[in-house]
Amino acid sequence: MPTISIKRVYEEPGSREGMRILVDRLWPRGLTKEKAAVDLWMKDVAPSPSLRTWFDHREDRFDEFSRRYRAELEHNPAGAELRALTTKRKVTLVYGARDGHINHAAVLTEWLQQKS
Repeated sequence: MPTISIKRVYEEPGSREGMRILVDRLWPRGLTKEKAAVDLWMKDVAPSPSLRTWFDHREDRFDEFSRRYRAELEHNPAGAELRALTTKRKVTLVYGARDGHINHAAVLTEWLQQKS
């Protein structure tokens, strides 16, 4: 089974990351397309704007955010599309959030791994 990893988009791309997929709804600030080095931008797989705004990267809301985001993913065609991509090749999900653990990419990775 191909692997799924996550990495902050502002970190230097590695040579063994496979397909780099940006999973943020908004393009990361101050980053050119060349510097981001993403192969695909799947903004529709990101949390809805209202959920993202409610979450506000607050640690005390992360469990509830995770539950709500997973519910969104179950009905999101982009989630199924991403799941299909991850079954075929190694994928690195890149995101812009500062916290490497309390962010939607971590939830998304766990959801994808449970679905495979």
